[in-house]
Amino acid sequence: IGATATLSFVGGFVDVVGFIALFGLFTAHVTGNFIMLGLEMVHATKLAIAKLLAVPIFIMMVALTRLFVLHYEKRGESPWREMLLAQAALLACFMIAGGLTAPHEDPNELGPVVAGLLGVAAMAVQNAGSRLILANHGPTTMMTGNTTQAVIDLVDLLRGLPEEYPQARKQLKLLVHAILAFTAGALLGAYAYVTFSFWCLIIPIVALLAVAWMVAVKPAASA
Repeated sequence: IGATATLSFVGGFVDVVGFIALFGLFTAHVTGNFIMLGLEMVHATKLAIAKLLAVPIFIMMVALTRLFVLHYEKRGESPWREMLLAQAALLACFMIAGGLTAPHEDPNELGPVVAGLLGVAAMAVQNAGSRLILANHGPTTMMTGNTTQAVIDLVDLLRGLPEEYPQARKQLKLLVHAILAFTAGALLGAYAYVTFSFWCLIIPIVALLAVAWMVAVKPAASA
């Protein structure tokens, strides 16, 4: 639960920073970028290069992450710690690229484009990791499915069906932690960005490093 909640916190934090700082770019939520592209086309505004490139970059990074995981699985090792460190490194690059080129006035300038795509790359690693490593824990970068499942589990609990109670209770506890952590990350990320600009991303970076340390200390539990 701790790792899932921490990653959910990171997901909410980074996504809101990207959205505020980079003209509505969703770093973790690819569906949102499709929506924003449609909105810009309808209003005949200048299309943002980062939003056009976000989906192919996301796909490429998910594919690379999959190959990375397969490489470690063939060796009989867990890739989780290395994935967390890779994401932390990409987030650090996102922070530096954005921080050194801020403030941004044009979404198509080199600074915000590079920063945005680094953010997308970092969160693509987390999205892939959620599916490959934490498949039973639900997504950590978007809460639509988690919220839907939490409501379903709550209804099952309230109905009091004995055969459904243990699984629903266990799953609901996990999902509630993820939803609350994601919400906290989004709220803190918004306030932190207003105060510290891109440098606030040090918070999710430290959170990822903490999980990576936990995985290194307790490899059996992390598996």
